[in-house]
Amino acid sequence: MYLKRKIDLFLEEWKKDADHKPLIVKGPRQIGKTESIKRFGELHYDNVIEINFVEEPKYKTITADGYKTNDIIKIISRMDPSKKFEEGKTLIFFDELQEFPEIATALKFFKIDGRFDVICSGSMLGINYRRIESNSVGYKTDYEMYSLDFEEFIWAKGYDNSFAEDMLTNMLELKPFSQPMLDICNSLFMDYCILGGMPAVVREYIQKGTFEGSLATQQQLLADYREDIRKYAEGMDQARIINVFNQIPPQLSKDNKKFQISKVASGARFKDYRGCIEWLNDAGMTNICYCLSFPELPLKGNYDETKYKLYFADTGMLVAMLDEEAQEDLRANKNLGVYKGALYENIVAEALKKSGYDLYYYKREDSTLEEDFFVRTANNLIPVEVKATNGKAKSLRTLIQNDRYPDIRYGIKFIHGNIGYSDNVYTFPYFCAFLLKRYLKEQKNNL
Repeated sequence: MYLKRKIDLFLEEWKKDADHKPLIVKGPRQIGKTESIKRFGELHYDNVIEINFVEEPKYKTITADGYKTNDIIKIISRMDPSKKFEEGKTLIFFDELQEFPEIATALKFFKIDGRFDVICSGSMLGINYRRIESNSVGYKTDYEMYSLDFEEFIWAKGYDNSFAEDMLTNMLELKPFSQPMLDICNSLFMDYCILGGMPAVVREYIQKGTFEGSLATQQQLLADYREDIRKYAEGMDQARIINVFNQIPPQLSKDNKKFQISKVASGARFKDYRGCIEWLNDAGMTNICYCLSFPELPLKGNYDETKYKLYFADTGMLVAMLDEEAQEDLRANKNLGVYKGALYENIVAEALKKSGYDLYYYKREDSTLEEDFFVRTANNLIPVEVKATNGKAKSLRTLIQNDRYPDIRYGIKFIHGNIGYSDNVYTFPYFCAFLLKRYLKEQKNNL
């Protein structure tokens, strides 16, 4: 079964643009990039020329005579005469770009030539990918893809676009959800929290109708991730990277979720591990949330790179790394226990990142003032708090009411509860986090 994805619409719009450029789709491995691109190609082209640089390494020689379109097509045709290149009817799909980033240099020539559409796909693994960024500048379009967000998960469960639109309407009107709707959304969201958004896991769950086998699939994905670290972390200490990766769950489970390098290994220092942390982030395995120097605009450049929290890019991976007892509780009783705060904070971080936000938090050293996340609109800085229980948001109210923070006029609180509003704090259920950007856009003239 094919899982409907947001990239589907993007690809259709890309093709409709008469002046479209070669496209690079990047993102973590095993999130469905190849599947979505191949389906798009089959629906819209007479011929799809797929070249996978991992499965068919012989194609790494296709630039031997140069990067011009004719030279590359000539070599491909000689390697495989069955591949047919028809002008205006052919999609050339270069997959596993990270294995042969040099092909990105050819995108400029494919654009100038204009006879064929070109899509590249690659996992964000290792420093090799960075070489792509400087190639074919101005002659390519980039699209970043992630594992399924909550809206895509809802689609997989059989709901149409109206489901999310109705949720957004409730948010905009500050109208609490009816109890039946609240129960349905909470149930769907808890399943999503446990499973995450990796297509293999979601597809298995949809087909079986149960969690049976989901943990084994998640753990295999984790094993694949660790193998990727060993394969692609060239010139770096793979053991250090894996140690950082393994330390994320226990550090998230603590009240102070700031990632402490000193806990990774005896005598560990930030300067020794900085590259490891950046590598995991670049690979799309983790999301970094930096501590703001002060809660004010602009956000970029206004943070301390030595203070940060680390989240998993897919919450299902976090769940898969918990101990066996926690696994059983989650799947049987959905008892979150000690990991409740970590799970909800991770999934909101994931939702914000997938919506296009960079992640920032704030912790004032000389007080208890602390805020989980910040997002911005054109004129406002908006603190976002994730509460495991629907208690008082003291820090949130301090930021809103104190004249020291003029960029902050109101805040957002995500809870296990319903929609509400009080003292310039807008409260929404956790499952609404994926709609935050749309909500703020719709509300910009009213807030």
